[in-house]
Amino acid sequence: MGFYRRYRDTFLVVLLLFVPFFFLRASISRPEEMNAVDRALMRVASPVQYAAAAMARQISAIVSDYFYLVDVGRDNDRLSREVLRLQNEVRELALVRGENERLRKLSGLRETIPVDTVSAVVTTKAPTEYFRVAHLAIDFPSALVRPNMPVIAPGGAVGLIKRVSGDTATVTLVADASFGVDVVVTRTGARGFVRGVGDESKYGVRVEYAQRSDEVEVGDILVTSGVGCRFPRGIAVARVTEVIKRDFGAYQTVLAEPTVDFSRLEEVLIVLNEVKDCNGQTKAGR
Repeated sequence: MGFYRRYRDTFLVVLLLFVPFFFLRASISRPEEMNAVDRALMRVASPVQYAAAAMARQISAIVSDYFYLVDVGRDNDRLSREVLRLQNEVRELALVRGENERLRKLSGLRETIPVDTVSAVVTTKAPTEYFRVAHLAIDFPSALVRPNMPVIAPGGAVGLIKRVSGDTATVTLVADASFGVDVVVTRTGARGFVRGVGDESKYGVRVEYAQRSDEVEVGDILVTSGVGCRFPRGIAVARVTEVIKRDFGAYQTVLAEPTVDFSRLEEVLIVLNEVKDCNGQTKAGR
């Protein structure tokens, strides 16, 4: 027993060195030169070699899949960041395109009316039970702006300046109950007077003094007549939504909605100088 313990390590070293040697020798020998020992070693080694090769292929596949998935994950992260960046750029470009389009329309409106105007930006809109107003940020000398000056947009009439404070101004909108302007129907020339209804739930107006004999239909556009010396002539004010003709009375009931979409209103023009009415008279915007 002591002899075995003494030479055990030496025996194991020799075995581990020579056994692979014999297996290697047998594997590289030509078949016709193999002896019985070599063939026996090959029969023993074949299943082991097959199992080792299969295991190596499996491990290689697992490692390859792992690194592939790591690379895919990195690519996905990179592509996700790129998609987010492109989406942000698309949104920014859409905002810039929308702003340019609004400014182009505002510039076009300025060129079509024979009055001096200045632009302003809508900051807030504040509907209440009795008032429909908007607040403007003024980026020019506020001394130029006075109460009752008309405010217009590419869609039509917005309202009248109510008060000016520093670099801000409050506008009474067309839908406010205190607003009123003389109008004509573009299709027939029928006359009327648009006044806001002051409804908190919607932007609406009614047409007063519309003769029962006048031809007014749903969809007709009402534009400023120029009477009153405030708004330039031909500015759209409202679109007819309902017409009620009774068998009695001098006037018909006409309801309409402003042509300006106040929910999307962002830039406006303030009319600064005097406006000529249809009689050729002038009056300051005050």
